[in-house]
Amino acid sequence: MKSMTLLRSLAAGCSLLALTVAAHAATAVTDAQIAAIVVAANQVDVDAGKLAADKASSSEVKGFANTMVTDHTAVNQSAVGLVTKLKVTPEANDTSRALTAGGDENLAALRKLRGKEFDRAYVDHEVTYHEQVLSAIDTVLIPNAQNAELKALLVKVRPAFVAHLEHAKHLQASLR
Repeated sequence: MKSMTLLRSLAAGCSLLALTVAAHAATAVTDAQIAAIVVAANQVDVDAGKLAADKASSSEVKGFANTMVTDHTAVNQSAVGLVTKLKVTPEANDTSRALTAGGDENLAALRKLRGKEFDRAYVDHEVTYHEQVLSAIDTVLIPNAQNAELKALLVKVRPAFVAHLEHAKHLQASLR
């Protein structure tokens, strides 16, 4: 019963993200807000990946987690480098705050799990999270990016998010 409550908590965090992204899609976001969203989204995955790399019981899940840490750290470095070059200060907004809060909730729930239960919960969250981030990239971030270099960065990193989603789905199927 305890694990079902934790899994519901993970799902609620993802639902909050989906609702926030949908609400933001209805309004335009600035490049400064997009920068904050990108950094928050990647940092959430870095933090979860670090926890999973340490705590997962499956070597495949640990490998995936290490990939998330490496790839999302690299995207954040590129994003920070670009906004520094453009002299844009990331501006916190409802979406970036929801991403951070959802990431914190996810970590808290995952810390309570062990073994295969942890592996499944981590990977399930990664599937849902990457689906929602891809939706945000396609419906909010790319369409609203005004700076051509920022838009190009978003377009450039999108395939990596797709690859992460496919990898997570493959892991998800193998953990059932």
